[in-house]
Amino acid sequence: MENLTPVFVALTGIAVLLQAGVLVAIFVVLKKTSTKMEALAEEVKTKVLPTIAQAEAMLTEIRPKAEAIAEQVEESTTMVRNQIERVDATVNDVVDRARLQIIRADELFTRTLDRVERTTDIVHRTVISPVRQISGLMQGVTVGLEFLFGRGRRNGGGRERGPVPQDEMFI
Repeated sequence: MENLTPVFVALTGIAVLLQAGVLVAIFVVLKKTSTKMEALAEEVKTKVLPTIAQAEAMLTEIRPKAEAIAEQVEESTTMVRNQIERVDATVNDVVDRARLQIIRADELFTRTLDRVERTTDIVHRTVISPVRQISGLMQGVTVGLEFLFGRGRRNGGGRERGPVPQDEMFI
């Protein structure tokens, strides 16, 4: 077994050299990756960070304007809502007043028609009916006088007369 010791020492030496080679390869790869990462970080610093800073500056500038616009929109909305409420109240008032005026006009028209009807009835009772009665009485007297004075004896007991037209009566 003593003969094997140098073989084991040689194998261990090869393994150590192989490990060293792997470590050197890892070191080289990490060095390249680190260089790429540093370049990428530098690019981010030079390109992205200024853009972010500009965006922040723009947001800082725009924010007060946006807040002012939002306040103005809110005020405008409140004013429009108040105006709409006032218009609604006015329209409701106008509709109510118009409704009242229509009711009053209807009542006035109804009262006027009732009065015209009553007046017509009164005129009919006080003027037309007595005039008809007097007309009938006058016709009766006329027929009686004609009969008495002999006009009725001709033509077989009376002449034929047409009825007195109602349109010719005095109203």
